[in-house]
Amino acid sequence: MDLIGFLLIGLIAGWIATHFMRGSGMGLGGNLVVGVVGSLVGGFLFRLLGFAAVGLIGKLITATVGAMVLLYVVRVLKQA
Repeated sequence: MDLIGFLLIGLIAGWIATHFMRGSGMGLGGNLVVGVVGSLVGGFLFRLLGFAAVGLIGKLITATVGAMVLLYVVRVLKQA
């Protein structure tokens, strides 16, 4: 159940991040990848800053912030 929950949070976080970053929809697979990788990035950044994700909402916020950072980095690298 942990893997399914992780993937669902990643999917939702990727969808939210694409809307906050005003990107075009990436489809189900793209949102899932952005959300899952973003959750890893967000977890790393939050631990680096001394924050801890508690509960479902905390994990969703962490994954969304990480996905937004990931989308920003990808856009900067595309422009370079």
